[in-house]
Amino acid sequence: MKHRFRIIFLAVLSLTVTGCATNYVTPASGVSLAEIADDDLRSYYEREPSSPFPANIAITRVQDSGYVTRTARGYGHGRYTIVTTRDIETDQAYESIVKLPLVNNVAPIGRILLPSNASTIKDLRVPAAKLRADLLLVYSIDTTFSVEGKSLGPLSMISLGFIPNKKAHVTATVAGILVDVRTGFIYGTTEATATEEQRASVWSTELAIDSSRLQAEENAFAAFVAEFQQLWKNVVDVHAATVPAATSVAGDRDTHFRVRFDDQYN
Repeated sequence: MKHRFRIIFLAVLSLTVTGCATNYVTPASGVSLAEIADDDLRSYYEREPSSPFPANIAITRVQDSGYVTRTARGYGHGRYTIVTTRDIETDQAYESIVKLPLVNNVAPIGRILLPSNASTIKDLRVPAAKLRADLLLVYSIDTTFSVEGKSLGPLSMISLGFIPNKKAHVTATVAGILVDVRTGFIYGTTEATATEEQRASVWSTELAIDSSRLQAEENAFAAFVAEFQQLWKNVVDVHAATVPAATSVAGDRDTHFRVRFDDQYN
């Protein structure tokens, strides 16, 4: 009887341990940037652009609460989390922003300056001001998984190795908003989407699924940066000639505003 109980116990234990490695949980969703914008409707009409050009731009990425993937984890426990790990953003993408006309410098906001309980855009404008930034680019990534057109929502569990040979898609959308650090004035929004398609039977391991996610998100971010370049051109055309020259938030412009991106994300 003891031997029989032991065999049953080991079998159950084996299934439990094996089960831990046979599922992939899709990441939490992106953040609706409209929902975390500041104040009420009237205030948007009262705000005016005040940022000088050329401008220092701070950049940060936000995701839904509890955001975790194999390559990144959201920081904080507020209405949204902030991702400081750079897993899909390339040096080339950031450099292309630095090279835009009337961009003085660009830098991500390091974790040391970030609040742990952020709930609105204003909570990001404060650390951006500490960096002496003029503008703040906030973006979020929303990634969806689907098999044969059936969507698998955020935090869905995908069984590995038991998916029939059907078409699988990973679709990533990067949406961003450009904000005046001083006043909260919104200069504009932009977004881009990319899809990675393959046979679902390839999703036999967590790594295989996550590689598809990463590829889709990398492509979406690259497309987002291209769209941002057009947004920036429009912003410059409309506002650069009308906004009077001004000093930065903390006084004269900083020649050391721009830092190595690797230093901020490590």
